[in-house]
This record gives sequence, C-alpha cells and structure tokens, in this order.
Amino acid sequence: MGSKALFFFALLSFSALSCLIKTSSASDNQNEQDPGLVMNFYKDSCPQAEDIIKEQVRLLYKRHKNTAFSWLRNIFHDCAVQSCDASLLLDSTRRSLSEKEMDRSFGMRNFRYIETIKEAVERECPGVVSCSDILVLSARDGIASVRGPYIPLKTGRRDGRRSRAEILEQYLPDHNESMSVVLDRFASMGIDTPGLVALLGSHSVGRTHCVKLVHRLYPEVDPALNPDHVEHMLYKCPDSIPDPKAVQYVRNDRGTPMILDNNYYRNILDNKGLLQVDHQLATDKRTKPYVKKMAKSQAYFFKEFSRAIKILSENNPLTGTKGEIRKQCNLVNKLH
Repeated sequence: MGSKALFFFALLSFSALSCLIKTSSASDNQNEQDPGLVMNFYKDSCPQAEDIIKEQVRLLYKRHKNTAFSWLRNIFHDCAVQSCDASLLLDSTRRSLSEKEMDRSFGMRNFRYIETIKEAVERECPGVVSCSDILVLSARDGIASVRGPYIPLKTGRRDGRRSRAEILEQYLPDHNESMSVVLDRFASMGIDTPGLVALLGSHSVGRTHCVKLVHRLYPEVDPALNPDHVEHMLYKCPDSIPDPKAVQYVRNDRGTPMILDNNYYRNILDNKGLLQVDHQLATDKRTKPYVKKMAKSQAYFFKEFSRAIKILSENNPLTGTKGEIRKQCNLVNKLH
C-alpha cells in the first residue's frame, strides 16, 4: 500500500473515531439530562419524598380506609390513558373537560387527599416532586396497606399540561365490553393476558355501585349469576334505576372486602363476579386458565400483579424536560 493510501486510510479511521466519540458524548449528555425513570429518583433532590408519601398514605388510610382503593384505581385510570402524567387529576376548565367528570371515571373520589400528600411533600421540597410520581407511589403504598404486595416502583415522571378526557373511551375498557376488546386495550400497554387477569384482581377490594350492576338484575336476573349471591345483590340494589347520587353499592368481595387477595378468583369461578368483565374473565378460554391458577396460588397472583403494575406505571411517562412539576395537582402551573 502506497504512502498516500496509508495516509488516506488513517484519515478515514480518525474521522470515524471522532464521530463515534462525539456520538457517545452526545448520548452521555442526553442521558445526564434525561435519566428516564429510575429507582429512588429523588435521593438527592428530596431524600425524604418517598417516606413522606408513605406516611401520608398511612395516616389517610387510618382515617379513611377507602383511600387505598382510590389510590389503586388512580394508577390504572391515569396510566392507561396514553401516559402516566397525572392528567387524571386536572380539574375542568373553560376550554377542556376533566377526565374525572367522564362516565368511565364514575365513582372515583378522594382526589382532595392527593393534594394533602402533595402539600406535605411541598413543605419539605417545593417544586421538586411531580404529582404523577405521587399518584404512582400512593398506589404502591395503598396496595401494601390492604395487604397486597409491596412493589418497588421507579420515579422521575413529570406532569402533563392537558386533560385527555376526549380520548378516554379509546383507552379505558368498559366493564360490559368483550374480552377481546379488554385484552387488546391492555396489550397496547404491553400487558399480557396473565397481567390483565392479575390487574383485574384489584376487584378483590372496594365496591361496585349499583348503577353498574342493575343491568344484570333487572328486568331479569342474569342466569349466569350464582343464585346464592343474587339475593344479596338485590338487597343492596333494590331499584332498577338507582339514583346515581345515592351511595348504593355491593362489596366486590364479601369475604375479605378490605384485603387484596386471591379470593376474587375463587368468587368469579363460583359465578359471584359482579361485573360482566368479571364473569367473562372466569369463562373465556384465553383467561380462565390464569384465573384458576391465581385462585389456587396467591403467590402467583401477587407475582403477576406486581409485574403488571410495574408495566402500567411505566407507560409512556414524561421525563427529563418534558411537561412540568405542578405546584398544585389539580391545576397546570399557568393556572395556579
């Protein structure tokens, strides 16, 4: 090889190496700017954040047991709709309707207690911890408070600036929809069939309002329902057109209503599921094998539930410089 060729080859090698170094450096800088979701994201900026949230969840649960169910429902209703960005918590404005006011959000409450947690965190570290991370961590601690598994979850989310009410029904399945639709909605988030079955185990705790049940009782009782359970349902829901403002409901699990456990799966296999989706879960050939497995093993239920919650909590979050850190969870900062 001639001297000119050697020089040209060396020049090309040097250029390629320089380009590689620049690319690597740019990538490193980008990672420094946006680490994404990580464990203990606030260890330097607000070391007490997770402890404060956990303590507030504990205190609220001590005074208001139903807050635990709210935290659990919050994470699904927020993270399943495009992004874990606390859009669920925003109030309506003149220009946009709140997700909280949509039919899919019927029965959701205790949002004011998210503000209680936020205020406690703000006293320690103003403007540091996002409402979306508070929403996710309160769900983690709420699950543990009803004897569910403790699930280590990553943080580093930032808050969105707009409600997603107009697309809510595209993402959140209705309890009367087919199992195929429900499976597809969860699959779009990366949650597989056992993950879906485990997440619906959330129906082990809390209650279902009569307005969501009466179609299975009136004008005729759904023959798929266990007759022994029908009597109780009719007693709790005596009106075919219940007043939506009245607090008429049936406990999801009469046996252990305040404990997140696998009793839900035994109930639905015994045709005691309240919602149509519960019945389908126990009868559809795609989901029934996992229902039976979770009915037999709480350890398996908890394993799949923990895995699904992690996937759900990491659904398309805003990180780095995207979004904002809201001063108040129900308002974007420009309206604060």
